Amino acid sequence: MKVTSSGIVNGIIQDKYGKRGECNALGMPICSLPLSIEEAPEETRSFAVMIDDKDAFPVSGGFVWVHWVAANICKTELKENESQTAEDFVQGVNSWLSIQGGSHPAESCSYYGGMAPPDAPHIYDIHVYALDTTLDLKNGFYMNEMYRKMKGHILAEAVISGEYAN
Repeated sequence: MKVTSSGIVNGIIQDKYGKRGECNALGMPICSLPLSIEEAPEETRSFAVMIDDKDAFPVSGGFVWVHWVAANICKTELKENESQTAEDFVQGVNSWLSIQGGSHPAESCSYYGGMAPPDAPHIYDIHVYALDTTLDLKNGFYMNEMYRKMKGHILAEAVISGEYAN
């Protein structure tokens, strides 16, 4: 399986998908990356996405920052900023829910929450999973819930990475 994003050019995530792009009233970047999925296994019934920032560990107080979790995606292309308009897949909470993110309400964090590294350029990993089922999840789910539901249903995984500067 292969995943690409026109929002990542030469390994760099374009400004508009993070803190130099559109932000909501809470200061959370909201314009989600476009994604394209090719060569998924024939048995694929849905896709799940998780974007994380492992470079956040030292500055977040000890955890990997989750920028987006989405599941039950039944198409091979996500358009730019689709997180804000999605009605055909479910989205979980991101780390803007945390104390370090401002303790925002879950309903405000159940979307893409883009890149805003405070200290240095960070590398962001975009994980896409091809699944043999859809998952029993509702908007506002937690990342760990998605991983538990995916267990035994992952047909393929692809990861792309990009850097976003502070």
